[in-house]
Amino acid sequence: MYEQHFGFREKPFSMTPDPALLFLGSKHATGLNMLRYGLMNRAGITVLTGDIGAGKTTLLRQLLNETESDVVVGLISNTHESFGNLMQWVSVAFGLPVTSDSKAILYEQFSQFLIAQYAHGKRTVLIVDEAQNLEKHALEELRLLTNINADKDQLLQLVLAGQPDLRERLQLPGLMQFVQRIAVDYHLSPLNPEETERYINHRLVAVGGTAGLFDPAACRFIHYQSHGVPRIINSICDTALVYGYASGETQISVHLVFDMVIERVSAGLFGAGVLDFEELGAGDPNQLRKRALDRARLRAASNLRRATSETVIT
Repeated sequence: MYEQHFGFREKPFSMTPDPALLFLGSKHATGLNMLRYGLMNRAGITVLTGDIGAGKTTLLRQLLNETESDVVVGLISNTHESFGNLMQWVSVAFGLPVTSDSKAILYEQFSQFLIAQYAHGKRTVLIVDEAQNLEKHALEELRLLTNINADKDQLLQLVLAGQPDLRERLQLPGLMQFVQRIAVDYHLSPLNPEETERYINHRLVAVGGTAGLFDPAACRFIHYQSHGVPRIINSICDTALVYGYASGETQISVHLVFDMVIERVSAGLFGAGVLDFEELGAGDPNQLRKRALDRARLRAASNLRRATSETVIT
């Protein structure tokens, strides 16, 4: 829609994970290197956590893109509370036939698969995304899979990625043996203000645009509105570009972004982390929504003042 107007080859702020647009700031570079280290050094279990939209899946996609032909990877990406038979999901992840509901039969089939891959000089890695949804018994089943050995070599490496709840779940009683197998552990924290501006410019340039399309105050405002979470940054930037295109702008100013946020917040449909119902207590749903909207508008106004003053000073 706005690509031609701003000179983009494609949308710079897609909401789907895209390794081609990966921004390797200090946090994401460290996270990716930790994943690489775990893979290269045959770590039994690697754990990557981060808030919703922090970029965990993008790092996993990048890791998958880098894997060599001697690595066989299975991916489970749609965990949920009613996960069911874990061994069925593991079998599907590696393209194995699911011919039985019996965990014992599927376990034996998977064991033979691991041994066959090892015999052909291949390493086997199972990646579980959104692992915070796994119940305690499922995590214990995964640990048992890492017990499958050949001589002194472990046949399966496990990579878990999930929201901070995963860290809390791993601290539950009874998972001590699982935790002791974790060789690599990293938490992906949000971007700081400077990284947010670099992130925005990186994605603009990556699709043929120009760094600086969003003025510095706009970048700072977007940081405060998004709390530095990449997915929310993408949502705000993408919508701001639509508004900029509609009004014929060639520069995205802080006031354009602010006006867009206020308008969308007032409509009650803007999914950019601006509505917060916490600490409002119980009450009539309409009153709670009104109070949440009022707080969101006040927070946006405060972020505008803060972003403007900081960029004027610097």
